[in-house]
Amino acid sequence: MKRAFPVLLVLAALLVGCKPDQPDPYKDLKKLEFKATDENFANPERGFYRPVEIHSVEGQAIKATTVTSLRKFGFSLILLEFYLTEYMESDIEQAYLDKIQDAFNNLREGGGKAIVRFAYKNNENDRPWDATEQWVLRHIQQVKPILQANEDVLFVLQAGFVGVWGEWYYTTNFNMNPSSEASYEPRKHVLNALLDAVPKSRQVQLRTPEFKMKLMNVSLADTITRATAHTETDIARVGGHNDCFLASINDTGTFHGDTDRSLWKSDTRYTIMGGESCNPSQYCACDNALKDLTDYHWTYLNSAYHTSVLGRWRTENCYEEVELRLGYRLAIEKGYISDSRLVLKIKNEGFAAPQNPRGAELIIIDAAGKKTVTKLDVDPRTWFAGVTSTVDITLPTLSAGEYTLYLNLPDPQPTLHDNPFYSIRLANADVWDETTGYNKIATINIQ
Repeated sequence: MKRAFPVLLVLAALLVGCKPDQPDPYKDLKKLEFKATDENFANPERGFYRPVEIHSVEGQAIKATTVTSLRKFGFSLILLEFYLTEYMESDIEQAYLDKIQDAFNNLREGGGKAIVRFAYKNNENDRPWDATEQWVLRHIQQVKPILQANEDVLFVLQAGFVGVWGEWYYTTNFNMNPSSEASYEPRKHVLNALLDAVPKSRQVQLRTPEFKMKLMNVSLADTITRATAHTETDIARVGGHNDCFLASINDTGTFHGDTDRSLWKSDTRYTIMGGESCNPSQYCACDNALKDLTDYHWTYLNSAYHTSVLGRWRTENCYEEVELRLGYRLAIEKGYISDSRLVLKIKNEGFAAPQNPRGAELIIIDAAGKKTVTKLDVDPRTWFAGVTSTVDITLPTLSAGEYTLYLNLPDPQPTLHDNPFYSIRLANADVWDETTGYNKIATINIQ
């Protein structure tokens, strides 16, 4: 009977919904302490953005010093809106193409990345609203070499070109209310040309979920999954931008029903979602805003529009939360270490996962300053919003001495890999090294 008593206890525990104590997988490791921070800081490929319009060769482009200054206020994204008004019936002149390249150069120098959109008009009273399909396709071919050459600082391309502001609605040449397959065909040609024009690592955003379903012949059964995400397939490379966020019950025509919403809620776990508010409404309250930002995995928002909506968020005390949580916000919750093993529990407190390719490295620096770099077999794009991910690292064999360990999450592009502006900073206190872009994990002594 003495032997049976522990068994009975286990059975009783299971019957009341409890489980016997599980063995601690980290009992032989030293626990590391990390403190979270609410500090707002710039991180690559996420957050509120600043819009910049470039209308002509003489127009003001973004300066590198401006980009660097904006980083101090938490901005790493710039929306570059290139207006081709002067070229609606001609090739884009070389001087304007050079202007586009200059903007990318200045972003790279200043430490920012670009959301890019091309359009022909920014006033619905100024017709025609866009160029013909022939000229649009020609202009896409002209800017393709620039987009390909600037893969490193191109964050995402909004489809653009069609309609006033490039928002695919008020259009002269592409049918304002397409319904049949034939009426969608010109827009499909534009989307295909854009997918060809941008590097395979980058996404193209459409203005509504309906456009993706109609142009790509997809349904809810075709939503992106973890197995199909972040591939070079067209469906995996098409995201969305909502430029009337919370403006009405259907975001001013962005959605036409539950199917549209379901598609974006699912797809945006793996594709870039962003945009702006366009009109104050009853739907702009903080509780509704935070719910939609979470449901649709928002990565970026316009910091300049609509001011009334942003002002309401300040009044209702959610603006700072939105500011911190747009895109990813990664923080180490727990850490464990031994001479041969490092385990990190990293929680994503943001609305979305990182979306573009991202490196992960363990940096080990000895007392003499010698650095060892180990690439980690992890993909930060799978560190989903609201989820704690485990990074379990086998440490290399080290000789006796003192070592400092860092986690580096660099941009994989060679031009940016060693630039700290483009490495992800963790939302923990006292870990960030701004000179290297490394996050300090621990110092260990090997005996």
